[in-house]
Amino acid sequence: MSYGLNIRTYLAVSLAMIFWAFSFIWFKVANQTFKPITIVFLRLVISIAVLGIYLFLSKNFTKIRKEDRKLFFVLALFEPFFYFLGESFGLTYVSATVGSVVISTIPVFVAIGAWMLFRERLRAVNYAGIILSFIGVLAFILNTDGSFSFSIKGLALLFLAVFSAVGYNLTLTRLLGSYTPVFIVAVQSVIGAFLFLPIFLITDLGDFMQTTLTLRNLLPVVELAIFASCGAFILFAYSVKKMGISKVNVFTNSIPVLTAIFSFFILGEKLTIQNAIGMMIVITGLFLSQLNGRKKKTDDALVLTGKTA
Repeated sequence: MSYGLNIRTYLAVSLAMIFWAFSFIWFKVANQTFKPITIVFLRLVISIAVLGIYLFLSKNFTKIRKEDRKLFFVLALFEPFFYFLGESFGLTYVSATVGSVVISTIPVFVAIGAWMLFRERLRAVNYAGIILSFIGVLAFILNTDGSFSFSIKGLALLFLAVFSAVGYNLTLTRLLGSYTPVFIVAVQSVIGAFLFLPIFLITDLGDFMQTTLTLRNLLPVVELAIFASCGAFILFAYSVKKMGISKVNVFTNSIPVLTAIFSFFILGEKLTIQNAIGMMIVITGLFLSQLNGRKKKTDDALVLTGKTA
């Protein structure tokens, strides 16, 4: 690998992490104007347009095999449908930083799910990382007296997103190899938009029609769609191709930290010493849980899991 190519790869993966870290902040800003379902629906529509143009220009459209249609539907049901419901409504109850910490545990639960269903063997260091991550989450969300520091409803909704991502990952392993990652994301986004459409029409359309649309209030939704759902994913997939999933996944551990930093300066959110320690424990556990313990097929699935949102 040439020096120039190496720089471009690290720049690509770094930008992807920054965009995903900002996604939690962009949602909080967008939520000041729009309801969660509206944000999700608009985001999906914009993402579909961007990914459609990308696939058209790159000529990467693929005919979906008849036997895979149900898998694509189940895939979209997990993510973006259930995932977005959990993450979007969860973020209305908790801070952007809390949301990023909980969502960052997805690889841990995916590893557990892969072990339970596929009997994928993990190394001792991976088990240690999983346990450490749980300890870190508890340290982050619990007070010294055992009570929750944050909204239980918000945490429950965020964990709905996490478990939806696990189901998505385990379904995705049956489609990888037959379709490109960008094509898979585009198809699931189309199905997801159709799933969200009736909910949007019933619950949010009235409020949306009464909302004065300006560049300022639409900007965070557009940023979510273009940078988080499309740009970051394409940059991440490019980085995986150049560096490999194991090396790139290490970078994802920086997302909660970046979110905390950006939230401090932009949203005025604050972290206690206990929260900071808990976050560091979670990140350390995530790093250990990803150390060459899983089959390549499941690792490849992590390229999409929780990152198409």
